[in-house]
Amino acid sequence: MKLLWQLFFSFFKVGLFTFGGGYAMIPLLQAELVEKRKWISESDLMDYFSIGQCTPGIIAVNVATFCGYKMKAKTGAVIATFGIIVPSMILIILIASVLHNFLDNPYVIHAFAGVRIVVVALIAETLISFWKKGIRDKTGIAVFLVSTGLLIGLGVSPAVIVLLAVAFGLILQKWGRR
Repeated sequence: MKLLWQLFFSFFKVGLFTFGGGYAMIPLLQAELVEKRKWISESDLMDYFSIGQCTPGIIAVNVATFCGYKMKAKTGAVIATFGIIVPSMILIILIASVLHNFLDNPYVIHAFAGVRIVVVALIAETLISFWKKGIRDKTGIAVFLVSTGLLIGLGVSPAVIVLLAVAFGLILQKWGRR
């Protein structure tokens, strides 16, 4: 029971202090789940985010579900998922009830601008961290460049790119066994 409460509150904290979506929460998840709690490895976290990209729904919820499942099977998945969504539900209800009164306030406008800048910095830090851990050779750089070209240059869906990368990885693994 103690682990379930820890799961809930760990994901509650992450959900409470994450602004900007799934990518912005990677540093918080890494600090809480990998470094502090040691529930998962950095490789696990990267895998969960990769799978979370391919599955329907919000990345943060998917990652929480995967982590919770690893810790305490179905019950852990439900508790972790609930923990990650409760702060958003509470904040959205509170903000929606009062925000319309303050949307034109210059302080609110500047506060949101500041939050956007911090989110960009968090995403950049995550990108650099993932680059260091995920791209280890020329093949990784090639996959990155092709993926970026498909995404930005041709507008290919991220889900399609991930599936192509999975297929490419499986092909490489099969060739490596020969």
